[in-house]
Amino acid sequence: MQRVLIVFGAGGAGSVARYLVSLAVGPRAFPYATLIVNLVGSFLIAFVLELGMLRKDLPVNLQLALTTGFMGGFTTYSAFNAETTRLFLDGNNARAVANLCATVIGALGAGLLGMWVARRIAP
Repeated sequence: MQRVLIVFGAGGAGSVARYLVSLAVGPRAFPYATLIVNLVGSFLIAFVLELGMLRKDLPVNLQLALTTGFMGGFTTYSAFNAETTRLFLDGNNARAVANLCATVIGALGAGLLGMWVARRIAP
């Protein structure tokens, strides 16, 4: 039950952080806020998971809170899907493809960068 509460609390914090990013970015013709949270989240989840594997002193509950909890609440595939679909349906095909490529390729790159950084700072 303790771990369920950890995920619940951290997930709520991640959702609030995502909302604050969307407020800071504001409405745009391109879904920058969703792209930002997904790229940052991809970096951070890869960083935390890699650091957890390399360092045995990173508490499991902290890893759970940061990955499944916070990053689970912070990142959003569903918003990415809805926004990209809406761009296509509205005839903004170039923006839709740009969002698709930026998210997929960017998230992969951000994840690899997160792993690389973790490997550089882990003892």
